[in-house]
Amino acid sequence: MLKSSYPYFLANVAEAPNQDLAVVDKYSGEVATRVALANVEAIDRAIAAAVEATEPMRKLPAYRRQAILNHCVKRFEERFDELAEALCVEAGKPIKDARGEVTRLIDTFRIAAEESVRIGGEVVPMDISPRAEGYTGMWKRVPIGPCSFISPFNFPLNLAAHKVAPALAAGCPFVLKPASLTPIGALIIGEILAETDLPKGAFSILPCHRDGADLFTTDERLKLLSFTGSPEVGWQLKARAGKKPVVLELGGNAACVVDEGTDIEDAVERIVFGAYYQSGQSCISVQRILVHESLYDAVRERLTDAVRSLKSGDPHDESTFIGPMISEKEAARLHGWVTDALEQGATLLAGGERDGAMLQATLLENVSAELDVNTQEAFGPVAILSRFSDFDAALAEVNNSDFGLQAGIFTRDIYKIQKAWDELEVGGVVIGDVPSWRVDHMPYGGVKDSGLGREGVRYAIEDMTELRLLVVRDPN
Repeated sequence: MLKSSYPYFLANVAEAPNQDLAVVDKYSGEVATRVALANVEAIDRAIAAAVEATEPMRKLPAYRRQAILNHCVKRFEERFDELAEALCVEAGKPIKDARGEVTRLIDTFRIAAEESVRIGGEVVPMDISPRAEGYTGMWKRVPIGPCSFISPFNFPLNLAAHKVAPALAAGCPFVLKPASLTPIGALIIGEILAETDLPKGAFSILPCHRDGADLFTTDERLKLLSFTGSPEVGWQLKARAGKKPVVLELGGNAACVVDEGTDIEDAVERIVFGAYYQSGQSCISVQRILVHESLYDAVRERLTDAVRSLKSGDPHDESTFIGPMISEKEAARLHGWVTDALEQGATLLAGGERDGAMLQATLLENVSAELDVNTQEAFGPVAILSRFSDFDAALAEVNNSDFGLQAGIFTRDIYKIQKAWDELEVGGVVIGDVPSWRVDHMPYGGVKDSGLGREGVRYAIEDMTELRLLVVRDPN
């Protein structure tokens, strides 16, 4: 069960000046708990504390950073069911999916613990010409300083972890703004971090409304901004971030290609997962499904049957696959896209109905290329089926998008695999599976409107550290 209220964390300390943020159970619509809401003054204090913690964090030995991260792993394991329940309530995430995210949270902190003691450097040969003879060079990585993190609602635990854990591994203090719709998971992480001996000011976790969070972006004391969320907001933040580096993990419009010779049963099983897992509220959710004409009719039949059989309902029910979307507003927005497509001549193969925040798993075909449901990020349980005859044309269609996060290709042809890897304008190509597949140590991120930079603990650490060169001259 959730607590009746939760404090925020400012400079490692729990503070509860109010209970102004109501957190709603996304399935019942009832208020589940209340959370302290930070104002501008609290955010300013948190940033000042992070600045004060810069040197203590920089000097924290690697073994101590690792011990802190390992403590978190242990406590996440001990509070596993509580974390899963919080996700189920605040995000409306089916309980099996919620458990899966807690497992990934643990993985991400475990990876960070491993990486914290192997942030190394390199010797650079300098004697490339006579003028450099007698010189030796080497570089190391040093923490960039106080970091600003803004995390989204769809993976409230693990996407916060992908910012927090690398910062701790690298020795960077941080301020985190969790999504107002789903702050509980991040605050439980805060409870566990408060048990450690991190230097005062090393972390602050501050739920706040978007209009009060300007300092997270504009304050020059912060040396890096990492944002995960919508493209519209992300690019606006980048434009206002000033001199600090910005990492953006934004939206997607992920495509999955099913080439001739593919095992249909296997592909359909994976596509159903990729398109409708946690109600499609993932930036790498399968949205566009391109099937070779030789397999199209068979895939269409099996996929339609599979989508129609998905159970919607209470996320606490072990058999539920489709839970509520994050809000009725978002469900109505996507349902409107579906309705518009049908009015423009699309064919409804499955789903299409909405009840409040519950939108049925929906499968469409014959969708006009220019419609929102085809060109924009659906971010819900809707996918589009289409056919192709030429593999090169299918790759071109995958690239025909403003987004470029990940793509999935079902093929057994090694030359097509290489071509897809060479030609697709995406951050990652997944062969024999859906673009929705991710392991938390891999470099993850996109191109075009999907963002800048890469997450995955090792790669996030690179962004949170700077190279510092040492050159030594031997005068003899």
